[in-house]
Amino acid sequence: MEEHKSTPAHIEMREKQYDELLRELHKGEKASAFDNALKQFDRAAKILKLTDNQVAVIKEPRRVTEVKLPVRMDDGSISIFKGYRVQHNIVRGPAKGGVRFHQDVNVEEVKALAFWMTYKCAVVNIPFGGGKGGVVVDPRKLSLSELERLARRYFAEMIDLFGPDKDIPAPDVNTNQQVMAWFMDTYSMHHQSHIPAVVTGKPIDLGGSRGRISATAQGMVYCVHNAVKHLKLNLKGATVAIQGFGNAGSFAAKFLHQDGCVIQAVSDIDGAFYCEKGIDPEEAIKHVQRAGTLKDFDKSAKVEKMSNPMELLELPVNILIPAALENQITEENADRVKAKIIAECANGPLTTEADDVMEQKGTFIIPDILCNAGGVTVSYFEWVQNRMGYYWNSDYVFSELKSYMDDAFEVVLDASINYKVPMRTAAFIVAIQRVTNVAEARGLYA
Repeated sequence: MEEHKSTPAHIEMREKQYDELLRELHKGEKASAFDNALKQFDRAAKILKLTDNQVAVIKEPRRVTEVKLPVRMDDGSISIFKGYRVQHNIVRGPAKGGVRFHQDVNVEEVKALAFWMTYKCAVVNIPFGGGKGGVVVDPRKLSLSELERLARRYFAEMIDLFGPDKDIPAPDVNTNQQVMAWFMDTYSMHHQSHIPAVVTGKPIDLGGSRGRISATAQGMVYCVHNAVKHLKLNLKGATVAIQGFGNAGSFAAKFLHQDGCVIQAVSDIDGAFYCEKGIDPEEAIKHVQRAGTLKDFDKSAKVEKMSNPMELLELPVNILIPAALENQITEENADRVKAKIIAECANGPLTTEADDVMEQKGTFIIPDILCNAGGVTVSYFEWVQNRMGYYWNSDYVFSELKSYMDDAFEVVLDASINYKVPMRTAAFIVAIQRVTNVAEARGLYA
């Protein structure tokens, strides 16, 4: 499977800037991401009629760790940063989840993301629980050496939490392969052994997996294939709008274009760009590699810049892919969304109120804990390869990913039909059942 060569630095900066733009557009209306996640859980738990003991074991995080990280800066001064690691649930296996470096990181956000990871891993049936971490920092203000000292300090302060059988971090917002290499090296030095399986998302030369960079988008595309088949639609010629042109969004555009879709709109920090006849993703990717963002894309390609970037969500396309930030489709704008299929590459792009509106309209939603699980699935493959000491080629990675995503989609769709519920609730039903079954078998409800 071919992968484009947009650098991690470009990708992460675009995603970070775009997140900040969207937060500004939604200023004053941001709800707790964790509250939204719990509402999604409660809808499925009510249908399953979970006992109080079952809810107590699998709903709230098992451990929330907060640390202060003193780091010597290049000028000799000491700065103190706040770091978090949340382990939501580990009954099915070690905690799994990324570490983000961002000035807006807070404990509620990290709890929500760890919660989603528990059920994301369960819905694709990989043997991990949910974890997430973060550091409150604007990495743009750090030199490379300061960033390295911060990364190593974070991992050293939390080293008792981490381990190939305990808790396995990965890249997230503003962290990348280099940060994972520092994490792995810090852990390996502490244990005086080479232990690549302690983190995923590493450079390939250090035990990373082929296919990891594009895995989230590729997993989403496999889900879209299944959705189109279920709905008896034709993928070739289907129109697509993509909010967010970072790693997931750009690969999604490329892969769907290869499938014959018409990519009518894409967006990033510098706005949304539209062309009824279709945007060439390769042209957009090359523009971003030159300019850093989509800025002035309308001057180098036959596209028009939309006056309001949020209107991209309301275009009359067949497939809408939110690949940016949470809470983008709300009760306020859900009725104006016209797409037949929404494929959630982002975490939590729809509020529960928007879900209700979309259900009434008959919109088919591929929920985030299924749709964007390709990334963590290939992270699982990386962990397996590290422990085997045997590494797979790209074709085998994507063949295995397709198998996992196809199986997960089929199970969730069956639950949706059998319980007569939307796909999101069905995904939580499948995931909650898998978590509770293991907890029951281990005797945790006794």
